[in-house]
Amino acid sequence: MPRLRYAQLRYLSIILLAWLLVFFLTRSLLLASHFADADLGLPQLLRLYGVGLVYDLGFLLYASLPLALYLALCPAALWKRRGHQRLLLGLVGLSLFAMLFTAVAEWLFWDEFGVRFNFIAVDYLVYSKEVVDNILESYPIYPLLAVLAIVAIGTTVALRGPIQAALDAPRLSRAQAAGSLAALLLLAGLDAALVDQGAPRGLGGNAFQRELASNGPFQFFAAFRNNELDYQQFYATLPQPEIAGLLRDEVSESNARFLGQDPLDIRRAIDHPGAPRRMNVVLVTLESLSAKYLGSFGDTQGLTPNLDELRKHSLAFTQFYATGTRTDRGLEAITLSMPPTPGRSIVKRIGRESGYASLGQQFDAQGYDSVFIYGGRGYFDNMNAFFGGNGYRIVDQSSVSEAEMAFQNAWGMSDEDIYAQTLKVADADHAAGKAFFLQLMTTSNHRPYTYPSGRIDIPSGRGREGAVKYTDYAIGQFLAQARKKPWFANTLFVFVADHTAGSAGKEDLPVANYHIPLFIYAPGVVAAREVDRVASQIDLAPTLLGLLNMNYVSTFFGRDLLRDEGRPGRALIGNYQHLGLFDGHDLAILSPRRAMRRHEDALGLSHESKVGDRDSLVRRDIAYYEGASHAFQEGLIAWPQRPPSAQ
Repeated sequence: MPRLRYAQLRYLSIILLAWLLVFFLTRSLLLASHFADADLGLPQLLRLYGVGLVYDLGFLLYASLPLALYLALCPAALWKRRGHQRLLLGLVGLSLFAMLFTAVAEWLFWDEFGVRFNFIAVDYLVYSKEVVDNILESYPIYPLLAVLAIVAIGTTVALRGPIQAALDAPRLSRAQAAGSLAALLLLAGLDAALVDQGAPRGLGGNAFQRELASNGPFQFFAAFRNNELDYQQFYATLPQPEIAGLLRDEVSESNARFLGQDPLDIRRAIDHPGAPRRMNVVLVTLESLSAKYLGSFGDTQGLTPNLDELRKHSLAFTQFYATGTRTDRGLEAITLSMPPTPGRSIVKRIGRESGYASLGQQFDAQGYDSVFIYGGRGYFDNMNAFFGGNGYRIVDQSSVSEAEMAFQNAWGMSDEDIYAQTLKVADADHAAGKAFFLQLMTTSNHRPYTYPSGRIDIPSGRGREGAVKYTDYAIGQFLAQARKKPWFANTLFVFVADHTAGSAGKEDLPVANYHIPLFIYAPGVVAAREVDRVASQIDLAPTLLGLLNMNYVSTFFGRDLLRDEGRPGRALIGNYQHLGLFDGHDLAILSPRRAMRRHEDALGLSHESKVGDRDSLVRRDIAYYEGASHAFQEGLIAWPQRPPSAQ
């Protein structure tokens, strides 16, 4: 094209080059903030920017298609009109604002999660009210938007000359415009065939390098498209007889009898000698409470005096891990004792989230009042549908009067308010002579980190440390009030986190960043001691029912951590793509494209190597996740047990 004096191409190129510049600056600023973590030499640096350019161009090929189509079809008479040219000039300003907004959003998302946009960002679009309120309470969003608008308008004015020159250049002919659009479509098709979430950035190695080489908007739309992944299609598999044998070895216990006819059916009768302990249970799931914030796990800031004291009087598990990185994953693991299968959690699989053999169903079958108590509105993360369809009745923010809530923020009522509702429900059940199982989900330890004033010595909204300290304060107040209740002596209290405050690291699954507390407290009933066995959230349900000496039919993938204690522990951890099994020393990871890796000394130097399906730890890893996927698809975790055709 001589001298590139074709109006449509020149106009489109100005917008695309501006986007590329913003992407380059965003990547560079994120790299500067984590340069030491990225551990880059010159070859890695060049590859990071080279791969990044591939992703940037890949996104822009898709994003530019609507505008390119319009430019190609725009009639010559309309193109020359002054009003139309002003509209195109305004479109440049709007595009610049969108670019800057995206860059700032990526920075804030990275600050919170340590990664580019992913499935979490997709979820945030679904639950826009809570997310928007959270952003408004966490950041000076309106002044920030004003600054972005001023910068966009100023830049547009500065570029007015080149933009007008592009609009005044000779236009492409219809045939030339059609050829250019066809070339763009061809490139987009090639991009779709060659570029995806995992390629060309690859798997393994330094996770920060891979994330920095990505493009946030590209990853967002890829996650939107792939938020459910079929295990059989994307992950390593083994023949079913091998899976069946491995999986039954993993879940077998000395008091378990397998019942299922399907070799992959792990249903088993759990038998305990003697009468069950008919105790009440209050299971508190604490928002984002990493073990590292507790003084008893080494923190020196004095944030958790109540939890540190509670640990001394509890059955405390010192090597306990979250299975995932989101609240819905923690609730799935605790409630269903299921490994974190790829894609969406079962909690959020709308239309397939109910009818399972949950912890609530087990208690309900024993005559308990099973109640899910949530500090926010239960439509968030599909919680009401999940818990309501799996044996629980619901108490959430929408069912509590304004007069009963002393403090609210974007995510719901304060922890003190949710504990007040818990005491109210427990009192009512006790007065009615009914045993209760109350499963709580708190909200205060979450950005914007706001809570009632005057409780602790860190002002509200100052950061995570204040939210942790308030979380601890509210627990202390709750237990002080509970001790005065007639039902306290016959109640077992469980405190566990849903996930940690941040799971990003140099590896896909940095094990140390999944470490959470688990304390079981029942003075005079459960002896205080520490258990060092490696475990994860899927082990909580069978351990809890074991403590109560309860007989039941189990579909759980977890183990009773107080039975067969000489047996080595293991923890299942993952995110929506990578599926891990940690044996206390090494970590096996399964990833899309049937990738298999092993990290030796996962809590130390963590040396990564590619392995095959003959590796013993990888085989166990496959057994858990392929078995869990099969159980979900075939209805083997239903309550009551029904054949797949009846699901």
